[in-house]
Amino acid sequence: MKIAIAGLGYVGLSNAVLLAQHNEVVGIDLDAAKVAMLNARQSPIEDAELEDYLAHKPLNLRATLDKQDAYTGADFVIIATPTDYDPQTNYFNTKSIESVIKDVTAINPQAVMVIKSTVPVGYTAKLREQYCQQAVIPGSKAVIPGSTRDPWIADQVRNDNNSSNDIPPIIFSPEFLREGRALYDNLHPSRIVMGEQSERAQTFAKLLQQGAVKQNIDVLFTDSTEAEAIKLFANTYLAMRVAYFNELDSFAATHGLSTKQIIQGVCLDPRIGSHYNNPSFGYGGYCLPKDTKQLLANYNQVPQTLMQAIVDSNSTRKDFVAFDILKRLAQSKETGSVIPDSIRDPWIADQVRNDSTSGNDSTSCNDSMSGNDRRDAAKPPVVGIYRLVMKAGSDNYRASSIQGIMKRIKAKGVEVIVYEPVLKEHSFFNSRVVNDLPQFLKEADVIVANRLTESLKGVADKVYTRDLFGQD
Repeated sequence: MKIAIAGLGYVGLSNAVLLAQHNEVVGIDLDAAKVAMLNARQSPIEDAELEDYLAHKPLNLRATLDKQDAYTGADFVIIATPTDYDPQTNYFNTKSIESVIKDVTAINPQAVMVIKSTVPVGYTAKLREQYCQQAVIPGSKAVIPGSTRDPWIADQVRNDNNSSNDIPPIIFSPEFLREGRALYDNLHPSRIVMGEQSERAQTFAKLLQQGAVKQNIDVLFTDSTEAEAIKLFANTYLAMRVAYFNELDSFAATHGLSTKQIIQGVCLDPRIGSHYNNPSFGYGGYCLPKDTKQLLANYNQVPQTLMQAIVDSNSTRKDFVAFDILKRLAQSKETGSVIPDSIRDPWIADQVRNDSTSGNDSTSCNDSMSGNDRRDAAKPPVVGIYRLVMKAGSDNYRASSIQGIMKRIKAKGVEVIVYEPVLKEHSFFNSRVVNDLPQFLKEADVIVANRLTESLKGVADKVYTRDLFGQD
């Protein structure tokens, strides 16, 4: 069976490798460098399992820039193109999906298209309706007369789950992957969800099961809109859990309490569990911020409070963390450093005087630096951002929460430098990139790290983090 995959990011590439174990797979992307790397059996993204499988497993996989080459003769076309959230429209930008559908319909109308990109609730049903209104249903020879294009027939086409031959060949199937562990999560899926109850949906689900290592995978066949909702509600729940433990941490830090002790006690309840509970600077990455906003937008005219709170909580957390870092900087007055006027306000001064952190186990820089690290009294303090990436084993820093912290600190007139080996440029949003680690550690008065690593152990007195458990 030939399978084409449009878009070779985390989702597309991990599905390509999974399916190429037993099928002919052709990946297509706009990035020539990415295509070349994949054809050389090199992973264009950081992912341990992807790198291993590309280097050592026999895969029937190649990549191309040519649409004709990719789509001609394909039985399935997986669409895994990016759908960024547009704050102006409160809607995912789905143009890349529609572009692929247009190309596939022109080149190979018999192919079944499986959308893996995240889309708004109701999107697939609207796509199918557009196909019906165009009077030709790809995959069949019948032409629908204009006189029969009425709402009842459109509803029948959307809801007909028994005869896939009468439904436009578009299926939505959400992905549930982590950045840096995308192939692992495809090899060991928590579940497979197919947004269509049909024979072709069963066929595709079996292809995913065939490539997986895990056995007895839960497979759920739903209607398309329900599958879209599953994706957004699942990610919004994860964001809610991150926000919950972050706000617990904000409370504990403000009152000088042990965040770790509270979390450990709360999570001993088996209904809550001890997973996904490590405080951070906020939920970030490619999925959670945009998915929560899209779900909130889908709640238009539906009563809600929680969905708005989950979105708002992330900004509140970044405000708290940025302010806490500025408070630590204000304490460095003891070292003789020059403090910008913008962070010399009475509230911060009171907080600095009253800050008793003896019971607070949030890992923060000490109140004063050692003599060797004390900066020249004539120089203002410098905040160092240690890594922009969100997770260990990932090279993606898009929409990482630490960038929000960085912007808030810079808005107060504080100099910020960045250590991020992924960056090749000398500056990042007008902040100096210092990728010589010893030099970075020396220059920074406070080192802000979302997660602790061995590289920071020698400068623990400078480090500000909320990491308690050493895990994502």
